[in-house]
Amino acid sequence: MSYLFGIIIFALDVWAIASIINTNETTTTKLIWIALVAILPVVGLIIWWLAGPKANYR
Repeated sequence: MSYLFGIIIFALDVWAIASIINTNETTTTKLIWIALVAILPVVGLIIWWLAGPKANYR
């Protein structure tokens, strides 16, 4: 059952990274956010959701 939690976190991290890439932020800012989400998957995801740049979907 724990693998299911891992798969969900992985899918959310991929979604967060895709959203980070689709922002108007600078490349450096994007790389910092991507590194945070990749290195700290759960905590980084929560921090990004609360304070990170949001994607521009148009």
